[in-house]
Amino acid sequence: MAKSSSNPVVELNGEEFWPLSGKPFFDVILTKSHVKPLYQLGIPAKLDPVLPSGSIHTVLTFGGKSWEMTYNGEKRHKQFDRKSWGAFVDENNLKAGDGLVFELTECNSTQIGFRVQILRGDIPDELLEKANREAEKPIVIQ
Repeated sequence: MAKSSSNPVVELNGEEFWPLSGKPFFDVILTKSHVKPLYQLGIPAKLDPVLPSGSIHTVLTFGGKSWEMTYNGEKRHKQFDRKSWGAFVDENNLKAGDGLVFELTECNSTQIGFRVQILRGDIPDELLEKANREAEKPIVIQ
């Protein structure tokens, strides 16, 4: 783990984490419908007052890379276009159970930007092995 006093970004196992800046954000724990075809990710209604209506060019950034997609905000259920969202899912090896935080970095009538943090939901092998040996006992993570 590397941490610099001048840079609040923390790197852990090759992933970057940082404190939220106070800008609007939303978080989601991924389910099968997010990460397999249909590749659907709805945007929570709490962002409706902030995000423009209409189809808007959107950029997600994570790990120094960017993914371009379209935010479909003209419908009742706002979401990213499925094809581009699916590419983001596949290229980042996202799975059901992973947590994502989307922090709004840019928002105007022509472009939306989100900085994404990915919190992997994988349970370490050593905990799975212990759970298999002690099935009646709950796993306590401290």
